[in-house]
Amino acid sequence: MLPEGRCGRPMNQVILDEILPCLPVKLRSAMQMLPAELLARTHEIRLRRGRPVMLVAGDDEVFVSSRGGVALGPDEGYILSDQETLVTLQLMAGSSIYTYEDEIRQGYVTLRGGHRVGIVGRAVVQDGAVKVIKDVSGFCIRISREVMGAADAVMPHLVKSHNRLFHTLIVSPPRCGKTTLLRDIARQASDGVPSLGLAGLRVGVVDERSEIAACYGGIPQNTVGLRTDVLDACPKAAGMIMLVRSMSPDLVVTDEIGREDDAVAVREVMNAGVSIVATAHGESLEDVVRRPALRCLFEAQMFERVVTLSSTEGPGTVETVLDLKTGKPVLTRSAR
Repeated sequence: MLPEGRCGRPMNQVILDEILPCLPVKLRSAMQMLPAELLARTHEIRLRRGRPVMLVAGDDEVFVSSRGGVALGPDEGYILSDQETLVTLQLMAGSSIYTYEDEIRQGYVTLRGGHRVGIVGRAVVQDGAVKVIKDVSGFCIRISREVMGAADAVMPHLVKSHNRLFHTLIVSPPRCGKTTLLRDIARQASDGVPSLGLAGLRVGVVDERSEIAACYGGIPQNTVGLRTDVLDACPKAAGMIMLVRSMSPDLVVTDEIGREDDAVAVREVMNAGVSIVATAHGESLEDVVRRPALRCLFEAQMFERVVTLSSTEGPGTVETVLDLKTGKPVLTRSAR
């Protein structure tokens, strides 16, 4: 059985329906000849101008053949032309690049279905900030995969009372599932978990890079819960304060904190009596605590729980849930 995506559709069909229409016709035809099993496992599609098109499926890298289907190696791969690179950008932007100018300047666009596309090229910098990305040279299409129930193992250890979660930080290296876990925590908190005595909470999501809710035209493409409000494409620090002041959330959720202004905003949210669940890049908790911008939060004992992830048993492997008050784990991978 092929892995399923949103609404129970097989993942290969999700790619055929939502990704391929954003690719040039010739490349689209070549990819339609790929095995369904391979497409269903694919989590990234790499397009680089003047180089062969590549799929990343699990730990495998597979080249698309210029004749369609799977290539035996890069020499037989489909080479993305200059014209196809421009066409790809236009298709992804719905033929209105101006509309997506702000997103492109930040190096990404979001497709219908919540798929996120990283963009690289020549950055034009003005006053120390990127004004525009020109001469686009490559795309990284990350296939959106919701994992409903990803937070099942950790939720019993994050519920503080019937209407509160512990202040929680999720720590993991890249590509270990922290955003997937964060999204499902938001969904479960918003919908409520009767078995844990958790009522549905008002959840505010600050989605600076459109990775949590993956809004398209202002509508979340991912399932984030019926009581969830999303502030999309807004800087985290400003967004957290805006949500607290305007939407009276019980819980604020945001991804990848790490700057000093993020830490200041986190402290303000907590001091306002609002729970927070956030993520941070790091190989370990010690790695995160060493960062000057975040150290103050731990010195002040602001966070109550830390969840550490790895890919030991695949992305999203929960290594520990640590109670920072006692310094002891309340959940470990070996005990699950």
